[in-house]
Amino acid sequence: MAMLDIKNLNAFYGKAQALHDVSLSVEEGSIIAIVGANGAGKSTLLDSIMGLTQFTGDIHLDGRSIASARTRDIVASGVGYAPERFNLFPYMTVRDNLMVGAYTARGDISRNLDMVYRLFPRLKEREKQETSSQSGGERQMVSLGRALMSSPRLLIVDEPTIGLAPKVCLEIAEVLKRLRDDFSLTVLITEQNANFALSLAEQVQVLESGQLVASGTPAELSSDERLAAAYFGHA
Repeated sequence: MAMLDIKNLNAFYGKAQALHDVSLSVEEGSIIAIVGANGAGKSTLLDSIMGLTQFTGDIHLDGRSIASARTRDIVASGVGYAPERFNLFPYMTVRDNLMVGAYTARGDISRNLDMVYRLFPRLKEREKQETSSQSGGERQMVSLGRALMSSPRLLIVDEPTIGLAPKVCLEIAEVLKRLRDDFSLTVLITEQNANFALSLAEQVQVLESGQLVASGTPAELSSDERLAAAYFGHA
């Protein structure tokens, strides 16, 4: 059984429809990537999982519907969210921003903080620094770390490489792989950087104008000439 199962999801902002009949499954212990251009609906899909949009259809976590659940309860059920917008508190320290993520897992604070600092030693070194003075890569690390403070089993990350230098992208990729391999997390990411997604995920879904138009392994999608030219930078 899939850890996360999305069926016939249609999401709306007022009268405007952002997602059209989206269905996908995320198997436990995998890294799944949703690839698409800016405005394709990737953030809307993740926001819907977290209960932050108006939608029809159904979303199941471990076989139980969370379609009408509150965001707080979804987090408490084991879903961590690192949004593309970061949503950090700029004049709070790294440590205080991390602690904000622990509100549903207060009994695990010490263990989770140790994990975050092992994954991101730079955050330990700068735990008293305000996030407003950090680089984009460091703020992304704080955002990921804050999501991990909630003791998730499923980590969803919106655009983890946007605006980051290639070296930092490699660091983020290694951390996501460690979370799967060493900490048994399931990971769902969205990406405009299709080549990053291909290097990381076992399964890739292509989202276009709010609709899933292709799905497969990196090898399968790379061999599709139309997709390769449109998304992966080669024909």
